[in-house]
Amino acid sequence: MKSVTLPEIGEDALATILELISDGIWDWNASTGHVYRSPGWFRMLNYAVSELESNVFTWENIIHPDDFNRVMEHFDNYTNHKSETYKIQYRCRTKDNKYVWIEDRGRVVQWNSDGSVGRMIGAHRDIDAEKTLQQQTQRDKEDLQLLVETRTEELNQLNIKIREVEQLATTDSLSLLLNRRGFEKKLISESARAKRFKEPLTLIVFDLDNFKPVNDLYGHSSGDLVLYKVAEVLRQHLREIDIPARWGGDEFLILLTNTTKEHASKLADKLRGLIAEQPDIKVFSVTASFGVAQLGHDEDPMRLTIRADKALYRSKDAGRNKVTLL
Repeated sequence: MKSVTLPEIGEDALATILELISDGIWDWNASTGHVYRSPGWFRMLNYAVSELESNVFTWENIIHPDDFNRVMEHFDNYTNHKSETYKIQYRCRTKDNKYVWIEDRGRVVQWNSDGSVGRMIGAHRDIDAEKTLQQQTQRDKEDLQLLVETRTEELNQLNIKIREVEQLATTDSLSLLLNRRGFEKKLISESARAKRFKEPLTLIVFDLDNFKPVNDLYGHSSGDLVLYKVAEVLRQHLREIDIPARWGGDEFLILLTNTTKEHASKLADKLRGLIAEQPDIKVFSVTASFGVAQLGHDEDPMRLTIRADKALYRSKDAGRNKVTLL
């Protein structure tokens, strides 16, 4: 390989090159304490060359107080062989008492025999514009993040309100069970799910026997208490996945997912006994009649409610307080 001989560069030419590639050059002679700083270094901070003394105190005095300890720690780590490089960003005070961001890089070019610094050369580069842009970008990012968080919280609150409105629209205010509208939505979705996964889906329908005399003899508040207590029985004795609802008046429905009509019939008989034995409503002699039907293959969900209702009326015709499976 052919070698290339670099031309000799005089001191003036070298100084010119250094001026072109850096905003400011410094050369610290640790033995004498003298620090040479290039004209560009002074221009960067708006000083005249003769205005500042050529020692390290000049540098220390212009470092921003909030950056000083960090800079000194970094400098000491490098000059005491605890760090391999010296490169740091900090703020320096200009002649008009403003601060600009600079990047300071340096290297020891001569070590003393005792391991201390003999001579160190470095460069200061003005990064104030890019630092300002970086900080503005960070502020914009933080503002955007805050805006996103604010909008997200607003959206969450809106969704909560929507869910609350939806819950109010699909919940019976007396029993706190699903109302007719809410139950019909569940019936359609669960029917589709049962057919998709070929799982049994069973419906229990029941109403209270001879309920009208309760309202007539004891008033509607007593009747409401009966309905609430019946709903309590359902909440206490149904699975979490079961779907109870108040269909209207004194009629209730229970949709049982992945449950056969035989198991549903046993549950209906259990609920029948619990309702009749409720101590808080026994004074009204309340009993209930039940109808049970299982969703057939390709059967329309609303047809299921008709069949379960038909089973309920068979229980009533048979003397009430019974369970009929259809």
